Amino acid sequence: MMTLRISTLSLGLALGLCMASQAQAQAAKPAAAPAKAAAPAVNLKETVKIAWIDPLSGLMAPVGQNQLKSFQFFAEKFSQNNPAGVKYEVIGIDNKLSPAESLNALKSAIDQGVRYVTQGNGSGAATAIIDAVNKHNERNPGKEVIYLNHSAVDPDLTNSKCSYWHFRLDADTSMKMEALTTFIKDQPEVKKVFLLNQNYAHGHQVARFAKELLARKRPDVQVVGEDLHPLASVRDFAPYVAKIKASGADSVITGNWGSDLSLLIKAANESGLNAKFYTYYTGVTGTPTALGANGAGRVYQIAYSHYNMGGEMGKWMTEFKQKFNDDFYTGSVIHAYTLLNQAFVKAKSTDPVKVAAALEGLKAQSFNGEVEMRKADHQLQQPLFLTVWQKADAKYPYSPENTGYTLVPVKTFESYVSSTPTSCQMKRPT
Repeated sequence: MMTLRISTLSLGLALGLCMASQAQAQAAKPAAAPAKAAAPAVNLKETVKIAWIDPLSGLMAPVGQNQLKSFQFFAEKFSQNNPAGVKYEVIGIDNKLSPAESLNALKSAIDQGVRYVTQGNGSGAATAIIDAVNKHNERNPGKEVIYLNHSAVDPDLTNSKCSYWHFRLDADTSMKMEALTTFIKDQPEVKKVFLLNQNYAHGHQVARFAKELLARKRPDVQVVGEDLHPLASVRDFAPYVAKIKASGADSVITGNWGSDLSLLIKAANESGLNAKFYTYYTGVTGTPTALGANGAGRVYQIAYSHYNMGGEMGKWMTEFKQKFNDDFYTGSVIHAYTLLNQAFVKAKSTDPVKVAAALEGLKAQSFNGEVEMRKADHQLQQPLFLTVWQKADAKYPYSPENTGYTLVPVKTFESYVSSTPTSCQMKRPT
């Protein structure tokens, strides 16, 4: 196992972090600058260890490396006025995108005294971590661990598999599809849809919710094809693109991410496929370069952030790019620090038992507006944004991977629009 230690970093966000405009308008407005905390609300003077468990090798390594840098950057960025008076040490561990390796990484982290872990690339790994954390906490009172899920979006994680010790900071697959199909229902040119997804929990759920929600909102739309492919192992998507072309689809819905999306887009461009793509992860490493000019006007993304949020977020993105020659896109990193800081202050402690209780129902102002950690299932409620790939201009200038193109906001979905119900029967410790 490869273990990467980031030097001890201070972490924290001011209690009054930035808030994006809550307009019902069609375009997202720039985020406001955050307020600075004058002094710690409590002065815990503690070092909190966070274990980051995600891929640093294999096809998805570029995504993991980007996200590890993101945790490091924002830990350092918001340490100066930490409202809880804490410092953080972030320990990065390569899980090779494997549930089994994730369990090894979790054990290693706990052995090093870690009480907070974060992971997000792969719902299989997330499921394994949830189960292991539940068992550890039950067997080791006084040494409990909290799992902060930054990007694993299988809805089951906050439904049938929900856990008191698990908090999801991304919007889940059903929330994103709720917003995406709300947009598609008003697009009369969408008539034939092909569903292409990765063959694991997230991909299955994308296909499932796409079919269910399209049938309810646009029963005239035909699903003309559906296929699943292995996760992070396909290098040539030409055969899949040939199936899409043969189906006559005018639109493709995919939850693919990382190399599985960038290589799909590359194959689509090379084949001359002109269908529209409705995606979750267009802005993630590799895909902007694969798109280039060919995707302009026909590739959409539904997400809780985008590259042209403006305000303080725009400044952070610019600084991140200058420092790492890379693009910041995992906004849930900011959510994690915002909520942790407020929970530490509320609990007057970094003890995971007290912090978990403080996180439940917690509301905060983050970069994309007001967010709330729903008590019933620990699924963060937040605004979502639909964007389209277009040429960058003076109004929307940020260009990921120096492509000259960007994601332009088309529509904002407030939290109540994308929110979906939960079947979670939360078991809370007595």
